[in-house]
Parts: sequence; structure tokens; C-alpha cells
Amino acid sequence: MSTTINIANSFKKAAVDWDAVYTAELPRVFNFFRYLTGNDLLAEDLTADTFRKAWQNRTKYDHNRGAFSTWLFTIARRTAIDHFRFHKPHLPLTSASDLADENTPDSTFYYQDDLARLSKILQLFPNRESEIIALKYGAGCTNKEIASQMGLSETNVSTLLHRVLQKLREAWEVNL
Repeated sequence: MSTTINIANSFKKAAVDWDAVYTAELPRVFNFFRYLTGNDLLAEDLTADTFRKAWQNRTKYDHNRGAFSTWLFTIARRTAIDHFRFHKPHLPLTSASDLADENTPDSTFYYQDDLARLSKILQLFPNRESEIIALKYGAGCTNKEIASQMGLSETNVSTLLHRVLQKLREAWEVNL
């Protein structure tokens, strides 16, 4: 009887091309952590932890329960939660993207100043709202992917994003 169950369970598991997954998802996972932490080195460490955990638990992935990226970002979110339990969060978004070579020192300064200002504003928001922003703009997740990862409806994610962006605009104008 247990042999039948094991065979049935093995059919639920899908073979994953780890090279392709790593190539496709690494930038998204890294940017998710970069938005949350504002620290490239920490984002690299948390990204590596996420992929290590995914590899160690690869036999638990079931393609019938959701997309691989959803499973991977669930691991990433839990990795972030574990990290922030033991460490005080850094200001997010301070190094959210690499600056292009053609930027002048002045434009670089203003860009970094804007990112620091945005980081301070986001510090005032609840963790869920900051996480939604990081998933949407850092990891480039769709609303559907965010909904699946956070256990929300797609409509709820859209509504939350709209409200968070509205709050960001209002806070930005107040701090001019």
C-alpha cells in the first residue's frame, strides 16, 4: 500500500531544470531582497540562502500546488522574515538599482537622495505594505503572483498597491 502512495506522490513531483530556474529567478529574488534591505551584500546572502533552501527541499515542490516561482518566493519571504526576526531592518531601497554610466554626479546624488527619502517613508508603513512594494517593483512579480505568495486575492493586492502608492505620493509631497 505504501509503495502505491509513494508512486502516486512521485507523479505529482515535476522535474525542475535548476540551471534554467537559477538563471531566470536569480535576478528577481535578488531584487526582492535588495528592495527589502537596501544592501546589495545582504541581498546576495539572502538570495543564496533562498536557493540553498530551495535545493535542499526540492523534493517537496509539487507543480500541482502552484508555479515554481511562487514556491521559490514563499521560501524567499520566509527567509526575509527569519532574517528580520534577528536583525534590525536596514533602510530599504537605498541601493535599489545600479546607476547608468551616463549619470552625472549631480543626477546620481539626487537619485540616491530620492531613494533614501523613499526608504524613510516606507519605514513608516506596515511590513505587509513594504513587502508588496518589494515584490511588485523589486522582484517584478505580477499581482497574481503576489496574491498567491501572500495568500491574498488578486483584487486585494491591486487595492493594497493602489493605497500604498497613494500613501507614498502623499507622504512624498508632505516631505518636500
